[in-house]
Amino acid sequence: MKLTETQIEQSLSAYEGWKREDGRWITKKYRFHAFMNAITFVDRVADASEQLDHHPFIAIDFKIVTLRLTTWHEGGITALDFQAAEAFDKAFALE
Repeated sequence: MKLTETQIEQSLSAYEGWKREDGRWITKKYRFHAFMNAITFVDRVADASEQLDHHPFIAIDFKIVTLRLTTWHEGGITALDFQAAEAFDKAFALE
């Protein structure tokens, strides 16, 4: 179920670095010391995404990885987006 604006804002406050973009996405940029660390992280994101059956848009810009999440079939941001955000943050913590 699509979250209300209040629910989205409350959830964002619990996830460091995640921001709202264009009203329909949550996004975060992850910075790495080396390109291969960024690629390893993306591999972990792919694994977590498959487990959740929820996949982000991924942009790799050298040592910066940007993830964007929304739930298309619900028409906006849902609890699943925040569940994925938490999994991705845990993957980043392994660095």
